Amino acid sequence: MQETKILIIDDEEVVLDSCKLVLEPAGFKIATASNGIAGLGMVREFGPDLIFVDLKMPGISGFEVLERLRAMDPNQVAIVITGYATVSSAVDAMKKGAYDFLPKPFTPDELRLITKRGLEKHRLVQEAIALRREKEMLRENFAAILSHELKSPLSALQQHLFGLAADLEDKMTEEQKARTERMKGRLDDLLKLIHNWLRVFTVDVNKIKEQFQPVAVPTVITKAVENVLPHATRKNIELVSTVGDSLPMLSGDAVSLTEVIGNILNNAVKYSKPQTTVRLAAEAAAGEVVISVADGGVGIAKEDLPFIFGDFYRGKGAAQMESGCGLGLAISRRIVEAHGGSVAVESEPGKGSKFTIRLPAKT
Repeated sequence: MQETKILIIDDEEVVLDSCKLVLEPAGFKIATASNGIAGLGMVREFGPDLIFVDLKMPGISGFEVLERLRAMDPNQVAIVITGYATVSSAVDAMKKGAYDFLPKPFTPDELRLITKRGLEKHRLVQEAIALRREKEMLRENFAAILSHELKSPLSALQQHLFGLAADLEDKMTEEQKARTERMKGRLDDLLKLIHNWLRVFTVDVNKIKEQFQPVAVPTVITKAVENVLPHATRKNIELVSTVGDSLPMLSGDAVSLTEVIGNILNNAVKYSKPQTTVRLAAEAAAGEVVISVADGGVGIAKEDLPFIFGDFYRGKGAAQMESGCGLGLAISRRIVEAHGGSVAVESEPGKGSKFTIRLPAKT
């Protein structure tokens, strides 16, 4: 069984010795450092599961140690120990990544208890990391299956069907031609479905961030509206766009943001009744750009709202109105979060929905 490692960073030798005296008999492997620089070096060398950090030390302070620890590994669990415990310093330490706060002087039992809590936090963090890795592996495997086992054969089948239909066009009856067109349509729908599945499973947040450039919101909105307009026209739905003056620029990927707004607009059109209006608005608010899309469609049941941005979500009312697999909102959420923003929904069955995207303005 792997030894549990604990690092203690404190400039008081008596604190280092007393912590070792309490924790080593419990089977923990203890390393100590008398200042922040030495402690940060020990983090790389020792690889601790839990770190105790004093706030007041010569050289760099405990606050700076916490900041550097978070930059090195945001999942590192650190506990602050100090003789200058105040509410203000505790809050500041938590903001810089500390998990808990142990004021001096402390008893052996207090040290044991907070150590137990810190190691439990470490265990939960490691489990969460493992689950995320497992989830990503499942995504990658499923994407590979979709691409190789489904998309490739269906694409080949589609090409053969198109070729066969062209060769036999003069020999087919009108009924046979109609059946052929229906087959083409179903194959096209299946390939679009697989494309959307692959899009959900392969949205690369890091790749999106690498493509960040200054983005003009009106340009993105105009492109998204143009993409959705044919769908709206077919359903006789009016798209009304209101864009505020002097909107700040965004830092992001214009193609991905166009996809997000297009997905939400398309969703609004899809679930709205003919001869209704879908309204899009964009405005600046407290360092953000707020983009909203409101429709008068079927709405979303209260019990479905927590799951609206999940993969494959489709509400009962939506299922009755339009075919589809409910992937656009899941894709949109991932892209918006990659831009440091958020997306939310307000809705009431029978009265429509309003989606609100908040994105940080470029600084």
